[in-house]
Amino acid sequence: MDMSMILIIVGLVVLIGCYMTYASVIQKKNKVLEAFSSIDVQLKKRYDLIPNILTIANKFMEHEKGLFEEITKLRTQAMALPADMDNMSQKIQLDSKIKGLMGQVMVSVENYPQLKSDQTMVTAMQTYNEVEEHIADARRFYNSAVLELNNAVEIFPSSIFAGMVGAKKQEFFQAEEKARQAIDASAYFK
Repeated sequence: MDMSMILIIVGLVVLIGCYMTYASVIQKKNKVLEAFSSIDVQLKKRYDLIPNILTIANKFMEHEKGLFEEITKLRTQAMALPADMDNMSQKIQLDSKIKGLMGQVMVSVENYPQLKSDQTMVTAMQTYNEVEEHIADARRFYNSAVLELNNAVEIFPSSIFAGMVGAKKQEFFQAEEKARQAIDASAYFK
């Protein structure tokens, strides 16, 4: 085999390697978008359910109006954001706030026996819990996709191609600081 043939083969191998790395980065970027879109679908289910829960709860929980108004405001802001890479960080922050406030509503429901026994509210709360489980599953899938993309963005040689296709490091969905704190069980037995 002459030298020109060897150079052509080496050139083809390098070209194929570059293409495969480039394609891999694009696939990882698209996987993050798909995963985020899956979260967005589940969040939409939650956002659709929230008004029903608040309407039912509002009949019984007059003292919680400020909480309901805050949730409604955050829900409106979150629904207005398109599910794209530019809005991920803001959508993650809004989601975290909504989840925390809805948790407060669910805890408050416990203080209203008539509300806890209302079948419509019971069904709405069960549906809400199911949606939360689906959101948690979608977040795990998203975080896995983000890990792969972030590795591709940071590790050579895929980092070169990541810059070329506009792939950037993405933020993980993480638990709020309150959710990370230890629970004081004695508070429930007073």
